[in-house]
Amino acid sequence: MEDGTSKSLGHCGDTEEDYDVLQWDTRVDCEVRQILDRIADKWSLLVIALLDQRSLRFTELKRKIDGVSQRMLTRTLRHLERDGLVERTVYPTVPPRVDYALTPLGASLHTTIKALVAWTESHQNEIATARNSYDRRAHEAEAHSAATV
Repeated sequence: MEDGTSKSLGHCGDTEEDYDVLQWDTRVDCEVRQILDRIADKWSLLVIALLDQRSLRFTELKRKIDGVSQRMLTRTLRHLERDGLVERTVYPTVPPRVDYALTPLGASLHTTIKALVAWTESHQNEIATARNSYDRRAHEAEAHSAATV
């Protein structure tokens, strides 16, 4: 086996303190990257947050998520179900009733998402200040560049 090659399929790096983030970030076939891409998209985050409150039907989710298309919500729910984060229950009624709920794995992810949201809320003023400072510098540099032409 080649040096640095993992014996585990889909393993893209270790979790030691000195791990190289680019080891998993640049590999297209990396499961860690695929999972992060899936759970970090805006629709998945919203679905997970809404389902943490209670199970919901497709139409309820669509109504609560502003801007999501039926196709995109269907894809998102299928991906989350495939990853074991959402459970789909079909009731034998006419018309069929389908409910979506978080699995225990999905609920544990929601805990992490809440921590990220809390961090964002507590640092939003610092981020706004940094953005304003950056925009001001960029505007000044643009004005300086235009003046020297």
